[in-house]
Amino acid sequence: MFERPSGGTKAVLVSLDQGAADAIERLQEFQQLAASAGVERCAVIRGRRDRPDPKFYAGSGKVEEIRSVVLERGANVVMFNHELSPVQQRNLETALGCRIMDRVSLILEIFGQRARSHEGKLQVELAQLEYLATRLVRGWTHLERQRGARGALGGMGEKQIEVDRRLIAKRVKALKDRLVRLKRTREVQRRARVRGQVLSVSLVGYTNAGKSTLFNALTHAGAYAADQLFATLDTTTRRVYLPEAGKLVVSDTVGFIRDLPHTLVAAFRATLEETIHADLLLHVVDASSPTRDEQIGEVDKVLAEIGAAAIPQIIVWNKIDLNGLSPGVDRDEYGKIWRVRLSAVTGEGVEFLRLALTEAAAKSAAHHPEPQQFTEA
Repeated sequence: MFERPSGGTKAVLVSLDQGAADAIERLQEFQQLAASAGVERCAVIRGRRDRPDPKFYAGSGKVEEIRSVVLERGANVVMFNHELSPVQQRNLETALGCRIMDRVSLILEIFGQRARSHEGKLQVELAQLEYLATRLVRGWTHLERQRGARGALGGMGEKQIEVDRRLIAKRVKALKDRLVRLKRTREVQRRARVRGQVLSVSLVGYTNAGKSTLFNALTHAGAYAADQLFATLDTTTRRVYLPEAGKLVVSDTVGFIRDLPHTLVAAFRATLEETIHADLLLHVVDASSPTRDEQIGEVDKVLAEIGAAAIPQIIVWNKIDLNGLSPGVDRDEYGKIWRVRLSAVTGEGVEFLRLALTEAAAKSAAHHPEPQQFTEA
């Protein structure tokens, strides 16, 4: 979907402030997204608009400014920190003479690079195809040609765009069918865990909050962790043994982000079912981030969208080594731990999280006692 021109990708980033209070943080996050995609940033263009321009999203004067920078810097792609309509994307490509990517397609590109498991790759391909299906109005010359040959797939005069749409729809159906089969396999595994009375814990949080690092600290799984957005796409599950609580299952899941494309939420619903069916969520927060409250809100919004808002949460303030907080726990008026402060990198405070998990496991066991064993007389 994201065809890298020969010689590497040199990108001009465009971000327009429409009065959002967190405009600076949004721009910084956009720059991190571009870096995570492996592109070379050659310029950042900012501006202000009250509302998007219907034709270009940016105004005609701003488009001229972008065009000058593209020619001057030799850029071969322009990335917008916004979701563009198909018409806006087509008009911008015509006006600027280079590839245009919006925020959605950039996130899809990163997901395409990072997916490792068979299921993850299927989910990314599904999201990309559903996005592409809305972009077939782009100014590709081959889509304007008509199909002149006779055959089983369409008669005389069928437009290439109609062929492309049908092929995409056929592939989307095949991908959804395969994902349904994988979902059934996961449900069998989940039922086995339920029968075994194993507490299921899922790590959720904003991207780059440190979930995978914390997952490794808890499970010693050696899962991939890096200081980049969307380092983890595929759910990883490991069993953990706590001396005072017994066995539990911990899952590391994909991180969330502002304006996460709905196609991705839908496509990754199968993976996110580990979150939906968890007994407890560890909501990992980058405590050093100045926008941590907004990030918590974004994660809670996605959790509500996938039907996981009612699952009990423990907030985990991670990266306390970066802002001088002390490790420990915070309890509510009933004595229940609702927040843990720790550093997954240094290991400081991880023992408090194990304490919180032990207490949660004990409470779960009290509500779901072991089934009694009966023998025949």
